[in-house]
Order: sequence, then C-alpha cells, then structure tokens
Amino acid sequence: MSTDRASDSVASTPRVTARPFRFSDLVDSLITGWQIFRTLPTASMAYAGIFALIGLVLLVVVGYLGLSPMALPVSGGVLLVGPALLTGFFRLAAIAAEARKARLLDAFAAFARAPAGLWLVASLCTLLFLIWITDAAVLYAMMIGSEHLPYELPWLIRLEPQVIAFALWGSLMGSVLAFISFAISAFSVPLLHEGRTDFVQAVLASVRAVLGNFLTSIAWGLMLTGGTLLGILMLPLFVILFPVLAYASFALYLRVFPPENSEVVG
Repeated sequence: MSTDRASDSVASTPRVTARPFRFSDLVDSLITGWQIFRTLPTASMAYAGIFALIGLVLLVVVGYLGLSPMALPVSGGVLLVGPALLTGFFRLAAIAAEARKARLLDAFAAFARAPAGLWLVASLCTLLFLIWITDAAVLYAMMIGSEHLPYELPWLIRLEPQVIAFALWGSLMGSVLAFISFAISAFSVPLLHEGRTDFVQAVLASVRAVLGNFLTSIAWGLMLTGGTLLGILMLPLFVILFPVLAYASFALYLRVFPPENSEVVG
C-alpha cells in the first residue's frame, strides 16, 4: 500500500516542459527586464543596494588583509549564490504586473513564503560557493603564498605574473562551478517561486532547458556574468544592473516555461 501511495505522489507531481529559446528571446528578455525596472526603480535599487553593501564590505576586507587577488573569486562567488536572491525580485515583478506599488519589504516577504525546495536550491548554490572559495584559497596559497598585496587603487590589483596566473586558473575552475550552479538554478528558482512543481522536477527541468539549448544558455550565462561583474567593479551600477538582469531572467523563464505549459503526469 505504501508503494501505491508513493506512485500516486509521483503521478500527481506537476512536470513542466521547456520550450526552445533563441538569441532573440534573450534580447527581448533584457528589454522586458529594463521596462520592469523602470516601473519600480526605488524598491529594486533598495533591495539590490543591500547586496551591493555586503559586497563592498567583503572587497574592502580582502584589500585590507592584503589579499587583493582574492577579490576576483569573491566577486565570482556572487554569481554562484546570486540565483537564490532573485526570488525577491520575482516578487517585486509580480506586484508590478498587478499594477500595485512595490515596497522593499515585499522583496523580503518572498523569502518568508518560499517553499522548502527553494531553500534547497539556495543551499546547493551556497555549497558550490564554499567549494569555490576553498579551492581558490588553496590555489592562492600555492601560487601567491603569504605576500601582502593590497589594492594599488580601489579595486585595482597589482598585475604580477603569479597574480595573472592565479586569475586565469581560478577563472577556469570557477567557470565549471558557475555553469553547474547556472544549470541547476536558472529556471528552478522561478519554478519553485511560483510553486509550479517540486524541487526534483524543478531542478531537472532547469538542467534539461539549459542543456537542450546549450549555445543560447551559454550566451545568456555570459550576459548575466558580464553584467553582474561590471556592476561589482563599478558598484553604483550594481543597483541598476542586478535588478534589470533579475527581471530579464524572470521574463526569459516565462518564455521558456509559459504557465499554460504546465501539465500533470498521469
């Protein structure tokens, strides 16, 4: 009888199927992301500003300790944990779609109502971030050692040969973890945010969508990476770029997994 109940549970789990997406969809999503941002700039910038402040503190501490080359993996780590933060922006976008006024507290309210599956995705992203920072620290110790390297100027790192080598090898390692995080979370976070399926189905659907549209997904990942890193390097831009990219991600999700495309497996 327990087997029958398990089968019924699996059968009643909503399964979503991805639609193919093209490069034109990426451009359209970015345009939509900008349009959404323009409708609620204050709440969007306030929410993004909190994470910009946290990033600023981390970068200052890294420079103060003389570990300025570690600013690169710290900045890259934002890309690993960033998807877990997007649910706040998704909530703001939903409020804007209903023509209601969005507030900063609405973004944080999204976490209070987040399903367990969303917290599992956030935990996976955090685990990948910890692996990335640990590997980067080991690589740093091997290639640079204990040399004190503060910033030459704010965010400007001394480009010595060992620092360049560390940046290249570190970026190679980080790109692998970043792709894993992207494949897992790109579409699972909005799917779980909207409660359309469970954790396993959401992650599987996200991975299938990314791998099934590999070149387009790589292009999208590079756009998100480039925009986020540009915002980190020029922090005043972060409070604009991060929300725009978040809303664009939600717009792309709606193109790839339109609501009517959800069906029950039976």
